[in-house]
Amino acid sequence: MNTPENAPMNKTVQDIYPLSPTQQGLLFHSLSDTQAGAYIVQVSYTLKGELNREAFDQAWQQMANRHTILRSAFVWKNIKVPVQVVGHQVNVPIHWHQWKMLGTEVQKQQLSELLVSDRAQGFNLSHAPLMRINAIQIGLNHYKVVWTHHHILLDGWSLPKLLKEWIVYYQATCGQVPATQVKHILSKAYPYRDYIAWLQKQDVATARQFWRGQLSGLSAPTNLGIDAAKPASLSKATKSQQTTNHHSAEQHYALPAQLTEQLKAFAKRHRLTLSTLYQGAWAKVLSVYSGDDDVMYGLACAGRPQTLKDAEQRVGLFINTLPMRVKLGSDIVPWLQSIQTQQLAQQPYEYTPLIEIQAESEISRQSPLFESVVVFENYPLESIRAVEGLELLEVEIIERTHYLLTLFAVVSETLDFKILYDAQRFSGSAIARLTHHLETVLAEIVTSPQQSVEKLNILSKVEKQEITSFGQGPTVSLSEAECVHVAIAQKAKQTPQATALIFEGNSLSYEQLNNQANQLAHYLLNNHGLTNAQNMPVGLCIERSVEMITALLAVLKAGCAYVPLDPTYPAARLQHIIEDAGITHLICHEATASVVSTTSLNRINLSQQSVKINAQSISEPDTNNKLNSLAYLIYTSGSTGKPKGVPITHRSLTNLLRSMATRLRIRTTDTLMAVTTLAFDIAALELFLPLTTGGCLLLASSQTARDAHQLIAYLDTYGIDIMQATPATWRLLLSGGWSGQNGLRILCGGEALDTALAERLLNCGEEVWNVYGPTETTIWSSALALSSASLTEGSVPIGQPIDNTQLYVLNEKQQMMPTGVAGELYIGGVGLSTGYWQREDLTKQRFVSVLIDSDEKTLYRTGDRVRYREDGTLDYLGRLDYQTKLRGYRIELGEIERVLATHPQISQAVTAVQEEVEKQQLVAYVTLIRHEKKENRHKETTLAAKGQPLTQELRSHLTRQLPHYMVPTAYQVLDAFPLTPNGKIDRNALPALTSPSNQAVLTPDSRPKTAIETTLLSIWQSLLPTQTISIHDNFFEIGGHSLLVISAQDNIRQQLAVELSLVDLFRYPTLRSLALHISQIKARQQGESELEAAVQPQDGLTGSRLAAGKQRLRQRLGQKRNKGQLSTQKTTHETTRRLEEEAK
Repeated sequence: MNTPENAPMNKTVQDIYPLSPTQQGLLFHSLSDTQAGAYIVQVSYTLKGELNREAFDQAWQQMANRHTILRSAFVWKNIKVPVQVVGHQVNVPIHWHQWKMLGTEVQKQQLSELLVSDRAQGFNLSHAPLMRINAIQIGLNHYKVVWTHHHILLDGWSLPKLLKEWIVYYQATCGQVPATQVKHILSKAYPYRDYIAWLQKQDVATARQFWRGQLSGLSAPTNLGIDAAKPASLSKATKSQQTTNHHSAEQHYALPAQLTEQLKAFAKRHRLTLSTLYQGAWAKVLSVYSGDDDVMYGLACAGRPQTLKDAEQRVGLFINTLPMRVKLGSDIVPWLQSIQTQQLAQQPYEYTPLIEIQAESEISRQSPLFESVVVFENYPLESIRAVEGLELLEVEIIERTHYLLTLFAVVSETLDFKILYDAQRFSGSAIARLTHHLETVLAEIVTSPQQSVEKLNILSKVEKQEITSFGQGPTVSLSEAECVHVAIAQKAKQTPQATALIFEGNSLSYEQLNNQANQLAHYLLNNHGLTNAQNMPVGLCIERSVEMITALLAVLKAGCAYVPLDPTYPAARLQHIIEDAGITHLICHEATASVVSTTSLNRINLSQQSVKINAQSISEPDTNNKLNSLAYLIYTSGSTGKPKGVPITHRSLTNLLRSMATRLRIRTTDTLMAVTTLAFDIAALELFLPLTTGGCLLLASSQTARDAHQLIAYLDTYGIDIMQATPATWRLLLSGGWSGQNGLRILCGGEALDTALAERLLNCGEEVWNVYGPTETTIWSSALALSSASLTEGSVPIGQPIDNTQLYVLNEKQQMMPTGVAGELYIGGVGLSTGYWQREDLTKQRFVSVLIDSDEKTLYRTGDRVRYREDGTLDYLGRLDYQTKLRGYRIELGEIERVLATHPQISQAVTAVQEEVEKQQLVAYVTLIRHEKKENRHKETTLAAKGQPLTQELRSHLTRQLPHYMVPTAYQVLDAFPLTPNGKIDRNALPALTSPSNQAVLTPDSRPKTAIETTLLSIWQSLLPTQTISIHDNFFEIGGHSLLVISAQDNIRQQLAVELSLVDLFRYPTLRSLALHISQIKARQQGESELEAAVQPQDGLTGSRLAAGKQRLRQRLGQKRNKGQLSTQKTTHETTRRLEEEAK
């Protein structure tokens, strides 16, 4: 049987042979790139001198005649394995431009435009030659040349060799070199098929074993971690897919000459290459960005093996990009030497196809092995000599790759960086910072080689100072006079008759409120032995009422700390709090007196003791409270299930209130409506902020706070100026038909605020404040007044620190993170609690000592992932404990939830990992946006907008923006999310996926049910190594890879008459999802055909005859397609015949 290697040739085709592995990869990426320009290489240079145009043209043509690779085209349609076809002769397109009459600036502009249009033109890979020349005269004896070719032909090492050859041919044509001497001057031209033959002789099994060992234990690519924050509809469009749709950009940066010389000397001293130093610097930077000490990037290797004769002299594509795995070591020099040793160990296996390497790894074939590539260019462009009477200058290579980030390094007098990057994924400023981080690491390596790799700093002093300044809140002094109860007493003196409190239609003036609080304080001191009870915790289990406010103030006036006990909480929880806090005195109502059964409690029943209380003095108690005295002890949920106590001082509370009063511009005429349970620490702001500033507190009852219509009525009736609530409460209002209120200042906090809700709230009031803070740092630590501009990056920033507060973004090693890189938020300052109540072990874990610029500080570890934006505001990225690993991949549950929430019919989303039998699955819970019409308020499983099942629609929505491993496998629609008493989503109360009737996911029989599914099954079976395939199987998880995708695309085109992009095959990886996508395309095509037929003129061929003709044509085409499994000999003859026909 004839094969492509021995098939008979003809007058048009000289040779046919397979592609090299690198060529196969470039073919795939070129076909899948929806934007022209990937792997189009433009070599731009200047010629000065008298130029012979005829000799110029002939020299290029002679080069093409000499090298088979320059006459190669590629065929992949209608054959199983792509081949390259070498023509006997091709004509090199050369375009001359006359610009010498144009001004310099106009020439620059036109050259820029020409480069763009030339790149956009691209190449048809099935037609040789895949190169062209643009020659531009820009002045007298002054020319600019742009040599454009596809990277599938040549690597960088071939370029200087070919330019030197062009010089020789040019000189020979001009008579400067005798023609008989040319073959002696030039080295032998080897056909590229020799290299293909060498590849086919290599031991693939040994190589696979080597790479299996190299990649063992790595289950996901190293995340670059510097994504530009963008709207979810744009971000990560193809984050971890091998298909591309890049908006490429590039930046250049040259290291200082002195540092370059230091690096060269350091490398020589320690017998290292500059490439090793560059790789070490990138590995360190990548480790900081990703948060991993075990990182992997791609490394471009020359691929010119010593066992291939004259490998260095050959022309073609020999380069290969291979994974380089680096684990951070301890000492710098040994670590760098280990990187170099590892690179040498990989050299014998550089020929291994990347597809084969990935098959030996644990990384899914739907993901790339790496997201960044290092290219250290050391081919001698500068060694190209001038022609007699003609200078060749300013050689520049312009190229694009499909990788998200490619880091080129070129050594000249300086070490120059060229960074190619996807501008949709990364911002230009992030890339600029990256180059400075590389420089900082390289400088530290040569100046402080004795330090450990871990301590290598990637931040310059200037950047560290800038980041530190981002997290420094204003410094403000505080005094005892500003303590809550003291400040309220002062307002009672200044404006005694002003309304302080309104509850269910009843109001109290400041004087009345203060007097009642004083009486209760005296009662506590005189009748219950609290005279010397400074800082003693006093329980407060009382329903929302006027008495609740007076009791709060009375406890503070008595010098004690209040402990909120929500009467709606379970008795066991309340019992635990009472015992843990050591509460001996409990203030209660008649209705709440029996909530806790403890008999040893001294219950102060306000309902029963009102006469005695009213008999007390209205004078201010003399308890001499200090700022360091405790104001309250509040209990928050613990990881063990038992609440933990957080003591907060008057200093911390006063700081919070004063800072927020300044930011909100509180006026004495303002009314704030309080809706939050006292047991949630944010209630302290709602209750005390208006009272300490002379405003009015409108206290909503528990029933009102849970009823949207009652809340709306209060907002309208009382003309509320300020309201603080959790996102859940604001959604409650909006779902109740609330459309906003002029002049309202909205505070939203307690849990993450999503963009969709923020946008709605911006239309509902004067200001919307996103506030953030853990209980342990006193309610809020940062705040930001939102605007439409602040929401353009796809997330809602949590702002900047309040007064006397410091925020730091640190990694696990407590090192400061750069702008744009995620880390854990640490908080310090006046708001910091003293630690957990009687929990020294837990206090040591969360309240830690950190060295910041040689200054030791006590900071609180929040457990929240954040990053600084470039404007110094913080982005909240979710809880660290919402990070999980599933099948080896690190998954950010919050990221999935944010993308789900951008779907037009999703109101809220929560994701979780649930255990199934012997496996875990990623589950999404969603609530749908409810329409005003009652008949639309139901649990939908179909999205009317597109007529797709909800599961498929949501999967498609997520797949367009997230890698496959972050797409949930199951979805459940809920009427509403379960909430904690604090108004937060209760993740522990989410229902288990036990009943399929509740789910949008169905699990029908796995056999195909439609004609399209049956055809796809047949195609998959013909390509994949297994015949047992379910309609739910993922193409890439059962043996599929990028090259098979090309074959699948071609088979689908032939058998289903549908033109799919390669991106589609990645976007819909399961047989069922792909079949559904194809059926939708066919439905659209059918509709368009019917529309076209409706407007066609009816003369000539009748509709029935036309249809019959089309049917016969389809049958004939179908017969040909069914004979597609031809021998390689027939395939070769067919390829040859098609090329001959196209050449006529």
